[in-house]
Amino acid sequence: MALKGRALYDFHSENKEEISIQQDEDLVIFSETSLDGWLQGQNSRGETGLFPASYVEIIRSGLGCGSSPSDYFSSSSEVPLGTQVSTYEDPGPGAGGSGFLSYQGSLEEDDDDDWDDWEDGCTVVDEPRAGGLGLSTNGHPPLNLSYPGAYPSQHVAFRPKPPLERQDSLALAKRGSVVGRNLNRFSCFVRSGVEAFILGDVPMMAKIAETYSIEMGPQGPQWKANPHPFACSVEDPTRQTKFKGIKSYISYKLTPTHAGSPVYRRYKHFDWLYNRLLHKFTVISVPHLPEKQATGRFEEDFIEKRKRRLILWMDHMTSHPVLSQYEGFQHFLSCLDDKQWKMGKRRAEKDEMVGASFLLTFQIPTEHQDLQDVEDRVDAFKAFSKKMDDSVLQLSTVAAELVRKHAGGFRKEFQKLGSAFQAVSHAFQLDPPFSNEALNSAISHTGRTYEAVGEMFAEQPKNDLFQMLDTLSLYQGLLSNFPDIIHLQKGAFAKVKESQRMSDEGRMAQDEADGIRRRCRVVGFALQAEMNHFHQRRELDFKHMMQSYLRQQILFFQRVSQQLEKTLRMYDSL
Repeated sequence: MALKGRALYDFHSENKEEISIQQDEDLVIFSETSLDGWLQGQNSRGETGLFPASYVEIIRSGLGCGSSPSDYFSSSSEVPLGTQVSTYEDPGPGAGGSGFLSYQGSLEEDDDDDWDDWEDGCTVVDEPRAGGLGLSTNGHPPLNLSYPGAYPSQHVAFRPKPPLERQDSLALAKRGSVVGRNLNRFSCFVRSGVEAFILGDVPMMAKIAETYSIEMGPQGPQWKANPHPFACSVEDPTRQTKFKGIKSYISYKLTPTHAGSPVYRRYKHFDWLYNRLLHKFTVISVPHLPEKQATGRFEEDFIEKRKRRLILWMDHMTSHPVLSQYEGFQHFLSCLDDKQWKMGKRRAEKDEMVGASFLLTFQIPTEHQDLQDVEDRVDAFKAFSKKMDDSVLQLSTVAAELVRKHAGGFRKEFQKLGSAFQAVSHAFQLDPPFSNEALNSAISHTGRTYEAVGEMFAEQPKNDLFQMLDTLSLYQGLLSNFPDIIHLQKGAFAKVKESQRMSDEGRMAQDEADGIRRRCRVVGFALQAEMNHFHQRRELDFKHMMQSYLRQQILFFQRVSQQLEKTLRMYDSL
């Protein structure tokens, strides 16, 4: 049933699915059901599309069932011919991509598919709901400024949710104390839901089953350690087939120290878990998975490289105090039963404590922190991370070039030197009366030694430079996450300053401004805890990387030296 509405604020559309509305403009709302914080309707100019639910009020003395949308507008603003006006209908849980906000081509997962072959299509994700209360952290109904395609790199078809209880729109209009919202939904501050959390528009949950604690340490806020630490090995990449050999894949044996038996996972299983982690953990730098490759997936070198990098990825996952406790991660590491696996996978995809709601799970210290001091720390980390990113890229470039030289230039140069010694030895044999067989043999052996040294140079990167490049690649991924995470904190700081200014001007109650400041503290503590964890891991990883590289270099040159010393002794007896 169409409803009559009125715009409370101006809204300017930014894509073809949205329409612009002006304050006090009469609207037709096709359905009261809020689609992730958006309503579908028609403005007075006959344009049909989406606009924010919180920007309009619904007038209850609306049309009856038989009325048409054009009845609300004057004759000069009737619905143009050809304009499609239809009320959004809930497609139901099995409809997949048939709703207004779903993408073309989205695929519902086949429940009867083999468990090893899931995630070939898109995942249908239920967005977080209000947990039955319908109230946000400041007592007002939630505002979700997400939009179709809000989560990049996740091909999802959004299912509409039951309508939440909405506050009286007139009361919202009369308050006049709403902090301005960023209308750029492509901003990660909005897209992640952190803006809604800061403004108190994230739904409160009736029960929060998971909590993550932040405590004060020597260097400031830090994540509370996992009370049940563990490690997990990644071993034995094995090529397997299915459908009578038509389809091949590589499985990896994962053996967690806290589980009774190993599990076997494919790369696509890692990829599914990685996307769950990105979707859930807003303010945590999730380590990137090793890159995908379209061709050569079954080549030995590529499989070995992926295994090395999965080992590093797993090490970072198990050592992170928050990520290591994630239920979806534990399920990934321990589930052996086919049916239980699918149930756990569905449960992870329907997790409500994701994005902004994840911030509700934090327990922060009571210690006071001056927000200006926090902002200074964040600025210092931002400058550090940028410089580290540049230096890591530089070292990675130099190391990759050195690998190329080991396999090409160095090898060829030693082979040329060896061939030249061999040529001298051959020349000395051409005049038998004056030929010294022992000397000729020693020179020939010297040539073969340098050819062997060339092969040793070609093989050496597998022992040292490859491991260095693996670590640098992991840190390039971790560092690339921080600009967006820091942007979340910067956006929170801006809202605090804006709310305090409005409070000083008498346009906002001080308790509302205090609430925004309090929620900004949560984001600030979480970011500082993540910064401290990054520094702790960085020191351990780079210490190990440098020690390993130097040890392998010493062993390498010792082997080269042993070959040369052995050759030198051949001349002692001449």
